[in-house]
Amino acid sequence: MGYFIESLAQIIGREPKRPANDEISIKVQEIHKYKKANKITLVKLEAERKANRARGEASRWLKRRWAVLISVNLLFVVSYYFDIQLLEGALTASRFVGFHMADLNSSLQVMLAFKHIVLNLMIGTVTVFILWLLLGGRTFCSWVCPYHLLSEWAEKLHLWLVAKKIIKGYTFHRGVRTFFYLVFAALTFITGYTIFEAISPTGILSRALIYGAGVALLWVLFLLLFEIFISRRAWCRYVCPIGMTYGFVGSMSPLRVVYKPELCFFGGDCRTVCLVPHVLDSTIMGRARDEIVPIGADCTRCGMCVDICPASALKFEIKGIGKAFDEPEEKNTARPE
Repeated sequence: MGYFIESLAQIIGREPKRPANDEISIKVQEIHKYKKANKITLVKLEAERKANRARGEASRWLKRRWAVLISVNLLFVVSYYFDIQLLEGALTASRFVGFHMADLNSSLQVMLAFKHIVLNLMIGTVTVFILWLLLGGRTFCSWVCPYHLLSEWAEKLHLWLVAKKIIKGYTFHRGVRTFFYLVFAALTFITGYTIFEAISPTGILSRALIYGAGVALLWVLFLLLFEIFISRRAWCRYVCPIGMTYGFVGSMSPLRVVYKPELCFFGGDCRTVCLVPHVLDSTIMGRARDEIVPIGADCTRCGMCVDICPASALKFEIKGIGKAFDEPEEKNTARPE
């Protein structure tokens, strides 16, 4: 229950709390004590990184995720152009082989605008809710959203510019996303118009791919330029209410990433690549409370931390079942003897 409450608090913007000593299990305290006294050398850490790359594990989940994301969005395009009626509509509202589907945040916006529950819309909303309840709410962001993919590429350019000291990257308080969430909801309720849907790059890109480009793409270009030159992943981190809505759904999902401090080298690679690094606060030395720590619901399940971890300390699991998919066997290089 403690992890669940902490997870929800992080979604609305609270910074992770460092646990007190009495909140950390005896076993984990022993692990931290051992590793402080017997530091893993940088040479050993780099050796494991190279081994990961040699095995092809450094980008395994990234390749899978990009393939799924591109395939889902292309399926909309193919269905429309060839009129095969397999996946009709767009990401905001669609129909897959007869099953109605509606984005949760879009449905909320519509209901606030009409000021009552739209029964037909509820059918598609429930379908999508169940889908992302099983897969993990914010899985939508990294595995389906077309803007997320463009933002990833923009981030690479942003980080290159920062490394060359051409620009300086800026960050903002994550609580600003909650502010925007409430603002969009209030404006929709007051005006009767779905304000957010008009500026959502997710909807704009989805419709542009299917029905053709429009002037609204200039807004998407502006957002990408802002993320390249000002703040990496700014829209997803600080503004978009879609991720926040799905984050609350993800808090109940059985699919999650878990962290095992016993295997960790504490190199910090995972936090470097993470879109939402606050969810990986437990990977900092002394922050983990238990031998297995579930990563919070604000996690997008992108798999980049799983890919980059040199010791397999992070991996996907299905709650109550254990290891999911084809994760590699645990390495013993970082364990206390």
